[in-house]
Amino acid sequence: MRLSRIIMALTVGLAVVAVPTAAGAAQPQPQPTTTDTPQPPPYVPAPPSLTVNRPTIFLGQTVVLTGTGFGRHETVDIVVSVTPLAAPAAGQAPARRSDGSTVAMAPVAYQASAPLSFTAYTNGQGRFTKSYKPSVTGLLTFTATGRESDRSANTELRVLHKKQPLPVTGDSIGTPMKLGGGLVGAGAVMLLLTLAWRRRQRFGGAAH
Repeated sequence: MRLSRIIMALTVGLAVVAVPTAAGAAQPQPQPTTTDTPQPPPYVPAPPSLTVNRPTIFLGQTVVLTGTGFGRHETVDIVVSVTPLAAPAAGQAPARRSDGSTVAMAPVAYQASAPLSFTAYTNGQGRFTKSYKPSVTGLLTFTATGRESDRSANTELRVLHKKQPLPVTGDSIGTPMKLGGGLVGAGAVMLLLTLAWRRRQRFGGAAH
């Protein structure tokens, strides 16, 4: 009798221990998540910049503006401010009179109302190119601003008057004329000497 009670107690104890284990095994286990395709890294543009292909041009020529670091596929507003040139550009000599003295250059007046404005459109990398043909002379400052990204950059362009032929002054005409007159006079003297020599040879031969 005592032995049967011990066996029954052990059986009940094992049953109590097995119930939580079976319940835990019956619960669904979390499945690992998988992604079908790797996600691209977020677009982080470089700092915006704006450049021109030539820093100095003559009126009537065209430049190419290049912008980088703006938002993807956005409209970029470009504003042009014009500052008159009050002095000759670097590397250019000041105007001179015929006597060699220099002439001070007065500030150039505006040839059109400023600022001017136009737009450009970026590609998927936030880059754009735009051709521009200035209609004014002076120091032009381009400021580009993205409408959505609010990113902004600027650059400068110097526009000069077209090259003009040097004016012909009285002094420049007088020097060639003096030189030409001297050559003509020397030629006349040589012609007279030649004629005199020939005449002397002719009459000298007849006397012998």
